[in-house]
Amino acid sequence: MSLLLESPTTSAGVALASLPTTSLERLLSQAALQTRIDRKYVLSADEVPAVLGLVEGPLEVLRIAGRERFGYSSTYFDTPELESFHLAGRGRRRRFKVRTRVYRNSGDTWLEVKTRGPRGTTVKDRLPYDLADAGRLTTEAVAFVGTTLRQRDVEDVAVATLVPSLHTSYDRTTLLLSGSTPSRATLDTRLAWRRPGAPQSMALPGKVIVETKGGSTPSALDRALWRSGIRPSRLSKYGTGLAALDDDLPDLKWHRVLTQQLIPTAAQPA
Repeated sequence: MSLLLESPTTSAGVALASLPTTSLERLLSQAALQTRIDRKYVLSADEVPAVLGLVEGPLEVLRIAGRERFGYSSTYFDTPELESFHLAGRGRRRRFKVRTRVYRNSGDTWLEVKTRGPRGTTVKDRLPYDLADAGRLTTEAVAFVGTTLRQRDVEDVAVATLVPSLHTSYDRTTLLLSGSTPSRATLDTRLAWRRPGAPQSMALPGKVIVETKGGSTPSALDRALWRSGIRPSRLSKYGTGLAALDDDLPDLKWHRVLTQQLIPTAAQPA
């Protein structure tokens, strides 16, 4: 069974394969968390087993139809001035992201709008979408994005001008931490970025992006990462990817993660 890397015999794959599994229904009932605190970390695949071994409390792996690793593809949309990129990179309160997300194993597709809520929470609103439209915003999608941004107090976005600005793909394993304060976490591997219409992409082999999703109280996985000396990183798949691919764009708040954690040792053409 291959969970994190291509080979099931890797230490990371073995560590995850030893965990009990959980269903999607149980995961959603315990930790749906559409409004949450997200913390992101960059690890090498070799660091994963030791971190998982430090987690205190129940830890389960999501399994759907016999699978524990799932392919994701996303298309992000931005204004011609890259307003979403710049707002996020400068840490503005009223920042936003608009994307379509395709679950490659099932073909299920969603339109998602992410905004900031109170006390640093992330709020995600989503709409079922047609796979054939994943690379564009339909009239209905533009209306949904506009309504959602207004409801979330994100004003003055020229929604009608949004166009595809970045494609991402990666494989994801999801963990449920079903302790007294349930939370979940994702482990993303084989991350690759590509600009629309560009022939080249950038891949990050050997890197694992861990994202914990919970309430204001750090999860058992957060505490295990901290005990391992691994602290949260300022990482956005959208902002970091766009800055990595376009030399004309500033690194903004992603400079450290790009220059010290991702690009020097990991990035290569896909």
